[in-house]
Amino acid sequence: MGLTFDLGTPVNTALFLYILYSVQRIIIPPTSKPATTPHEFKQGYSWKPKSHPPTVMFRTYTPKTLAPFNGLDGGRILLAINGTVFDVTAGRNFYGPNGMYGNFAGRDASRGMAKQSFDLDMLTPIDQPLDDLSDLRQDEIDNMKGWIDHFSNKYIVCGKLVNNDDI
Repeated sequence: MGLTFDLGTPVNTALFLYILYSVQRIIIPPTSKPATTPHEFKQGYSWKPKSHPPTVMFRTYTPKTLAPFNGLDGGRILLAINGTVFDVTAGRNFYGPNGMYGNFAGRDASRGMAKQSFDLDMLTPIDQPLDDLSDLRQDEIDNMKGWIDHFSNKYIVCGKLVNNDDI
């Protein structure tokens, strides 16, 4: 018992004509121009940025040269974790002067991130050698590495942090 297609029935004829019409519209689309230009394109494309973001150069920082990047002047905000310097300016609400991580701006945040502490005593004074973090427990080191992974995926790595006398 085979099925046959019969154009003699009105339903089959209507479906066949609709399919032919649809295929014709796909193969040969209409070429008429719109009567007016869409308003969102009159000033140019909306996706184009007004200006290119400033270029960030990878460089070597010391605690003293990192300190000015604290966001207090409305400028860039940098912080370091385990020798890697991140540009966290995009997260100004968190890392800026009034943010909950604001005390890490322009500083080495390694110990504070490892210990999940925002206390000022987590910060090494900028005129002293970098914290060697030798007293951290393995879970604290893993926590710090988790922060490094998080920052690496979210912010620009813009430098490395070395001791003041190493430049």
